[in-house]
Amino acid sequence: MKTYIDQLGRSHTFESAPKRIVSLVPSQTELLYDLGLEEKIVGITKFCVHPYHFKSTKKTVGGTKKVHYEKIRLLEPDIIICNKEENTQEMVAELQKIAPVWVTDIITIEDNIQMIKDFGQLFNCRTESQKWTDKLNFAWSDFKKFIADKPVLKVAYFIWKNPYMVAGSGTFIDELLQLNHFENIYTNKERYPEVDITKIRSEGDPQLVFLSSEPFPFTEEHAFEIGIHTHHGKTIFVDGEMFSWHGSRLVKAFDYFKKIHNSIATV
Repeated sequence: MKTYIDQLGRSHTFESAPKRIVSLVPSQTELLYDLGLEEKIVGITKFCVHPYHFKSTKKTVGGTKKVHYEKIRLLEPDIIICNKEENTQEMVAELQKIAPVWVTDIITIEDNIQMIKDFGQLFNCRTESQKWTDKLNFAWSDFKKFIADKPVLKVAYFIWKNPYMVAGSGTFIDELLQLNHFENIYTNKERYPEVDITKIRSEGDPQLVFLSSEPFPFTEEHAFEIGIHTHHGKTIFVDGEMFSWHGSRLVKAFDYFKKIHNSIATV
């Protein structure tokens, strides 16, 4: 019997490494795959789009906010993977009636690294876990050198329309914005606040307005609607996975961030 502690400080005891995994967090489904655990993953959400072939090889049990509990029960999982931000407390409480629920809580890059290490221990894939933490630490160190002489630019990061919502403080997105020398004008607001775009100048007047590719499909019309309320803000459509996904995706994100900076520099 071994006892492990998840990122909410909750204890979980297993006789052996869990062999049947239901993952309700898209980014962590990708991580589990990258850790070599494909054969152990039995259930995913409809938003688990990486790797692509999981759509046809794994059982879909619902979304991240609403799942089909009976489908999950019939999969007979040894463990269910959730995330504090992605999934609700009510879901976790109900899922605990089926199997142990491991909840991650990722706000910083250090949290992300700890999650990868935790999975290495929990699923007995320490070698793969170490490979990914090494890759991540190297890419992170390299990016910090790249960004060192870049100027700080004021930004607003939009995630939703009707109402308009942005990323505020206490989010992984805000952590990555800071890393990029992007000063979030809404960092005085917590989590994902609703905002009035007509007040965007008085609330910080961003030099850059980022429109995320997920969870809302922003268009050029939205870019214009927001942009006219800034002084000279440049609107950029960005890959939401790179700014919000935890796990192994972050290794790819650092190269993506470099491309954003290089494109800004040429404008």
